[in-house]
Order: sequence, then structure tokens, then C-alpha cells
Amino acid sequence: MALKTRIAEAVKDAMRARDRERLGTLRLIQSEIKQFEVDERREPDDAAILAILNRMLKQRRDSIEQYRRGQREDLASREEAEVAIIREFMPEPLGADAVAALIETAVEESGAAGPKDMGRVMALLKPRLSGRADMAEVSRAVRDVLAQRGG
Repeated sequence: MALKTRIAEAVKDAMRARDRERLGTLRLIQSEIKQFEVDERREPDDAAILAILNRMLKQRRDSIEQYRRGQREDLASREEAEVAIIREFMPEPLGADAVAALIETAVEESGAAGPKDMGRVMALLKPRLSGRADMAEVSRAVRDVLAQRGG
């Protein structure tokens, strides 16, 4: 089932269950998808929707961090609830070993010799790992691997 359809079905289920918090988050997701359709003038495919969901997750993680710094645990917990709902539509995250194996494969495929080749490696990894791993963590791991090779 297409991701957009799964989200629409989840909205209907939340409406039937009268689950206001879940419905609110699902409507935010639909709103972001609609904004994409208006801006891009095209129907988003699953990859575009995953990019939208990733962006929403990153925004919420940043908000949680800010709220915790400001001792607003009530707002942080609300954001965490939204993160949990958004994650339902994401692919299963990869473990550290699987990510490390994909990094090694991408380094070999790109012929990367050192840190200056990081862009090429990340370009190979992004489509493979999008939505399945934290790209900031992947970037740090790639930088470490390339630093070992380059010097």
C-alpha cells in the first residue's frame, strides 16, 4: 500500500477512534504532503513522503532538545508522542552493523581514498539509508572511516 494511502487510512481510523492527539499529528503529516504537492506541482512518491517525514522527525528532535533545555518537559513529551506517530510510517531502522556494512560498500564503490571524497560516499548512501538511519550519525561514521583511510 502506498505511503500516502496508509496515512489517509490512519487519519480515518483516528477519526473513528476519536483520538485527537493522533489525528492532529496525522493531519500535520497530510498538510506537509499537501504543501509539497502545491510547491512541486506533482504527486509525491513514497521517497518524497519519506523525505518529508524525515524532515518532520528532525524538527521534532530539535524541538525536544530545546524544550528540555528550557525545562518544559510537558512540551517535550508532546513532541515525543508526535515522533512515535511519525515513526509508524518510516521503514524499519537498520542496526549499527548493517549501517557500517553499507558504509564500507559505498566507500569501496566510490573509490574514496580520504576525507575529500566524503560527498561521493554520502551521495551513494543517502538513497540507501534515507529513513532507515540518522544521517548525521552516518555522516560522522563516514568521516571516521575516511579519516582512517586518508591519513
